[in-house]
Amino acid sequence: MSDKKTTHFGFEEVDVEKKAERVAGVFHSVAGKYDLMNDLMSGGVHRLWKRLTIEKAAVRAGQKVLDIAGGTGDLSYQFARQVGADGLVVLADINDSMLKVGRDKLLDKGVAGNLSVAQADAQFLPFADNTFDCITIAFGLRNVTDKDLALSSMLRVLKPGGKLLVLEFSKPTNPLLEKAYDAYSFKILPNMGKWVTGDADSYRYLAESIRMHPDQKTLRGMMDNAGFVLTEYQNMTGGVVALHSGIKP
Repeated sequence: MSDKKTTHFGFEEVDVEKKAERVAGVFHSVAGKYDLMNDLMSGGVHRLWKRLTIEKAAVRAGQKVLDIAGGTGDLSYQFARQVGADGLVVLADINDSMLKVGRDKLLDKGVAGNLSVAQADAQFLPFADNTFDCITIAFGLRNVTDKDLALSSMLRVLKPGGKLLVLEFSKPTNPLLEKAYDAYSFKILPNMGKWVTGDADSYRYLAESIRMHPDQKTLRGMMDNAGFVLTEYQNMTGGVVALHSGIKP
């Protein structure tokens, strides 16, 4: 009998050590068209989800913010404007292709001086304890191999009283919406990916990874178990997306 540990890559079971490599392949493939596909897939609503996340974060001038799985930098751009010259935003992503797209986009927008870029694994964050006032991870937690380990790592690098915000696809609250969402995800989305990026498989993985991600209550429980307090979540678009938050005691 094999003693190898497995985890899910979408609906497929893979060796634990292979998941990060497989996920990396997905994002290397889609990095160049990531922003365009986000607009097409969500009808632009992802901008509203992110705006609500930024409002919930309520960061102030001079604070330090870590944007994990920051991708092409949508959240980092807004945070950099809010923390000002005396603050710091770290745009972090495990995928160098995504990180390069995000860095270049932010430089083109004139963001410099209070922005740092780090290729980092959410499970093993390379930062000192009690460093950040706020951490966000938007549409990235479902791709992490060991989510409990990642949550513990985020707790460690937050300052006491610091806030974690997890923006992620979740479980629709209405059965009719869930049925329509499934049809869209598995029939339309892969074809859209094929037409725009030439890659249907990556968007098929996207749909599958969402279904394998913990639902709203389960993720809140995981945050509680990691040591966060005052945890809560807010459903958006009927639960298609949820924003979880917690505080480091």
